[in-house]
Amino acid sequence: MRGLTVIRVLWRHWQYQPQHRALKATLGVLIVLFTVSATAAPSPTDSPTTAQPNIVILYADDMGWGDAGAYGHPYIKTPSLDRLADEGQRWTDFYVPAPVCSPSRAALLTGRHPVRSGLYGVGSPVLFPDDKYGIPESEVTLAEMLKDAGYRTAIMGKWHLGDAPEHFPTRHGFDYWFGIPYSNDMKFEGRPGIEELFMMQQTGKTEALSTILNDFLIAFEDPDSSNYNVPLWRSRCDKNGCADELLEQPTFQPNLTTRLTQEATRFIEVAKDEPFFLYLPYTMPHLPVFADEPFQGKSLVGPYGDTIEEIDWSVGEIISALENAGIDDNTLVFFSSDNGPWQLASIPLAGSTGPFKGSKQEIYEGGVRVPGIFWWPGTIAPEVISDMGSVLDLYRTIAAILELDAPQPLDSYNLTPVLLEGDKGPREEVAFYRKGELRAYRKGDFKLHLFDQPQGGEPLEVPELYNLRRDLGEKDNIAEKHPEIVADILSAIATHKANLPRKPPLFDQRFVDMMKKMQTREE
Repeated sequence: MRGLTVIRVLWRHWQYQPQHRALKATLGVLIVLFTVSATAAPSPTDSPTTAQPNIVILYADDMGWGDAGAYGHPYIKTPSLDRLADEGQRWTDFYVPAPVCSPSRAALLTGRHPVRSGLYGVGSPVLFPDDKYGIPESEVTLAEMLKDAGYRTAIMGKWHLGDAPEHFPTRHGFDYWFGIPYSNDMKFEGRPGIEELFMMQQTGKTEALSTILNDFLIAFEDPDSSNYNVPLWRSRCDKNGCADELLEQPTFQPNLTTRLTQEATRFIEVAKDEPFFLYLPYTMPHLPVFADEPFQGKSLVGPYGDTIEEIDWSVGEIISALENAGIDDNTLVFFSSDNGPWQLASIPLAGSTGPFKGSKQEIYEGGVRVPGIFWWPGTIAPEVISDMGSVLDLYRTIAAILELDAPQPLDSYNLTPVLLEGDKGPREEVAFYRKGELRAYRKGDFKLHLFDQPQGGEPLEVPELYNLRRDLGEKDNIAEKHPEIVADILSAIATHKANLPRKPPLFDQRFVDMMKKMQTREE
């Protein structure tokens, strides 16, 4: 059937290109003839294929839109990612709904805006160590949906949706987890805890707070893995319950990408004979950056480039494992990043946003536009896609591929018409949130900013409007010239908000609890 698959891929690739109509007609005839032949005389050597494709999601941490060769980086070598982009679909307008870790990861795994589930914060943008709160049980994760459909499920890497055992990924649909519970820069030795920092902010000790944070950032320039007291967990769950094992604390980070990759390839080998879901959320290139010894000093752009090239190596190892197992043509692989690169003025280690303005924590394109690559040999035809997509859309897309009913209200779109048929994408609008507030909204080619920058800032008295097809850097505010477009997007925003019920911010709950205790003591 491999020959038929190749013919179908070619047909999909050319069916929407008028200059290839004659070839398309020929391929159509070949498909009919090949199908009849294959049906009439099946080969005894053909290996059976499952109707349920494997799902692999590779999710970088703070990798910029422009960090891979396929997205235009002139110096960082990414042959594996470039191969996926060449052989699959490379999306140019792919987004996360929030420019920071925890909300972005929640969106990927639930297909829902984080404000629906409370997975956001006003005082705290992400979850921090020793937080009692995490992803609610009511949220049906992608892993839970696939597990119910008969899939083996595993996560190797960063979770960041709750570090208490009851919030571990193995309590939310994953059979197995090997990785860290939050970002690699947390639990920094010698730095006060998040509660103390919060109190310093509340009591106006801004100078001391600024000094602490500045020293923390300086440590990124020459990082020591032992300074970050991050735990490494192994967690397993089966019908008899869950077992959680603390393997290492602090985690030795220089070889962590290598170890995550080894765990992932072993899982593929073990699970190859049944449908599986593998989620590999890398801990890099989030600052501080660490690369394994074979990659240190190998890139042309320093330690940050080293980590990107190591991630690219890891992607290559995953693809090789699929090919060696003979299941690559029955596996959907998706690669992206949880937000843009963390570009700090005092830190020379930062990724590329390509032509876009802004970075992590900002609602400019550089903070929310990310790589988006889909690869499925024989099923997804090679193409560059300029339609809009979001990590939110993975949920409904996978559900559609497996012909599953979505278990809850979603903010997700089914991208299979684009991926499998070459049709236009269904998403026409994207909403961008930071700290639970809707900060910007894209509709068609136009993006409306409601807040000042950087990092969200204050509400604008007059919204700013940018044409992203003509102004990738969001430099030319055309709101005064096009009040009708501003009014149209504001109307879309009103509709969006009306259909999006909110829950209180879980990330702030530790501060709420702390203030209640203080008030009780004072009374």
